[in-house]
Amino acid sequence: MQRRNLLTGAFVGGLLTAVIMALMYLAQHLFDLAFVPFDAFNWMAGLLPGPVITFGIDLMIDSMRFLGLDVANSAKTAEQIMALGQYLVMGIVAGAVFFAVLKWQQVKTNFMSGLVLGALFGFPAIAISIGTGSSKVSGLLNFIWLLVVFLAWGVALVRSYARMVSYDMPAAEATGEQQAPSVEKIDRRRFLILLGLGSATITVIGAGLGALLASSERREEEAAQGDAMAHNTDGPEGEPFPNADAMVIPVPGTRPEYTPVKDHYQVFIELEPTEIDGSTWQLPITGMVDNPLMLTLDDFRNNYEPFNQYVTLSCISGRVGTSLISTTYWTGARVQDVLADAGVQPDALYLNITAGDGFYETVPLDMINADPRIMFCYAWDGNTLPVGHGFPLRIWLPDRFGMKQPKWITSIEVTDTYKEGYWVERNWSETAQVRTTSVIDTVAVDHIVERDGQMYVPVSGIAFSGDRGISKVEVSVDGGAWEEAQLRTPLSETTWVIWRYEWPYETGDHTFAVRCYTAEGELQVTEEHPARPDGSTGIHSVEETIS
Repeated sequence: MQRRNLLTGAFVGGLLTAVIMALMYLAQHLFDLAFVPFDAFNWMAGLLPGPVITFGIDLMIDSMRFLGLDVANSAKTAEQIMALGQYLVMGIVAGAVFFAVLKWQQVKTNFMSGLVLGALFGFPAIAISIGTGSSKVSGLLNFIWLLVVFLAWGVALVRSYARMVSYDMPAAEATGEQQAPSVEKIDRRRFLILLGLGSATITVIGAGLGALLASSERREEEAAQGDAMAHNTDGPEGEPFPNADAMVIPVPGTRPEYTPVKDHYQVFIELEPTEIDGSTWQLPITGMVDNPLMLTLDDFRNNYEPFNQYVTLSCISGRVGTSLISTTYWTGARVQDVLADAGVQPDALYLNITAGDGFYETVPLDMINADPRIMFCYAWDGNTLPVGHGFPLRIWLPDRFGMKQPKWITSIEVTDTYKEGYWVERNWSETAQVRTTSVIDTVAVDHIVERDGQMYVPVSGIAFSGDRGISKVEVSVDGGAWEEAQLRTPLSETTWVIWRYEWPYETGDHTFAVRCYTAEGELQVTEEHPARPDGSTGIHSVEETIS
C-alpha cells in the first residue's frame, strides 16, 4: 500500500508540475513573467563546482556529436530540455514525498493543508526566481503570480490525495471531507486517467501557445536584424566585401564565408539571452580613473569614432571541426579611446568587467594599450547588436576565444587587482588564445570538375588562427603526401580563410585530412588534445565514398 501511495503521489506530482510549467511558460511569453524551471536551473548551475560544470559541458557536447547533432544549433536546446526535465523530476519527487507525509501523519486534507504544501514547494522557487531578476516585470507582480500558481498546485495535490484516500476507505468519510452517498464514485484508475487527460490538455495548450509566441518573437527579432549575405559581393550596409574580387571561389557545400547573423553561434551561461533595456542602460567606468564615466549607448555611438572590423569568433569548448565558430562585421568604439576619457591612473593594471548574466572577466590593460583594435562593440552587420549576442554592449579581444569576451556588459572597474574570470575559475584557460585549426567542410562529389581531360573532386573548408593569419593549407588523401591547397583572400586579418583543393578523381572509399600553417609558418598542433582547458587540437579528417 505504501509503495502504491508513493507511485501515485509521484504520478500526480508530475502531472500537476507539468501543468504549472506550461502555464508559467505561456505567461512568460505573454506578460514577460518569470519562468521558474529556467531560473532554478541557472541558479543551480551557478552553485556547482567548476569540475562538475565542465564535465557536464563535455558530456553534452560529446553526446550530441555521437548522435550527429549540430552543436551550435542544439546545445542550448539540450540545456533547456535538461532544465525542464530537472524541474519535472522535482515535482515528481515532491508529489511522492507529500503523499507519503500525508499518509504517515494522517494530515487533515483540507484547503488549508493544500496551501501549506503549495507554499513549501513554491517559496524556495519563488525566492530563486525573483532573486535572479530574470524577468522584466516587477518583483511584486512576479511574486503574486508565482504564489497563486504554487498554492493552486498544492491545493490540487491535496484534493487528489483526498480522492485517492476515499477509494481506499470502507466508509464514506475521506480524512476530513464528507462524501454524500448520492455522489457516484469512480475508481482510482479512472480518476487518474481523467486527471492525466485534463493535465495533458492544459499542458499541451499552454506549452503550444507559449511556443507559438516564442517563435513569433524570434521571427520579429530576425526581421529587425536584417538579412546578412553569404558568398556574394554585398557586405554590410550594401558595401562590397573587401575580397569580392578574390580569385579562389569556395566549393559548393563550404560554410558561408560571412555568417548570417541569425546563424551566428551563440554561447551564454544562462538558458536564455539576457535582456537589457537599452534606453535606460548606462555603463559605469569606475575605480582607478581620474574621471569616472557613466556612458549611455548613444555616448558610445556619437562620442567616439566608429571602428569596424570583420571578425571570426570561436568557442573554446568546440571540438576539432566545430560549428561553434562564425564570422560577421563588428562596429564599436575603441577601448583605448574610451579609457583615455576616463583618465586611467598609472598604477592600474586591469579592467574587471561584469555582465548582466552574472558573467565576469578580467582584461589586462597592457593588452588594451598594445592593440587599438580592441573595441566596445555595439553593432553587428551594420545593425544594432542583437539581444542574443550581447546587446547593448560587448567587448572584442583579437586572438582570444569567446570565453574571454563578456557580453551584456553592465559595469567596468579599473583596478590593480587581478581576479580570475568566470570560466577561469571553472578550470578553463587563463589566456584562452585561439588555437590554429583547419576544417574540411565538403568533399563535393556532386560538383566534379574536368580540366585537360582529367576529372577532379573539389574539396574545401576553413582555416583559422586568430589574428596570426594563415600562410598555407595542405590536404592529404588516404595518408599520402600533403598537397598545397589554394587560399581565398580573407575578409580581414582577423577572419578565417577559405581554402580549396582539387583532388584527381579516383573511385573508392577515401579519407581526406587537412592541416594549416600560421602566417609565420608555424604548423598547427597536430596531436589530439581535448577542449579543456586550452581548446582542442588535432587533424580534422572526413571519409567519403567516390563512385
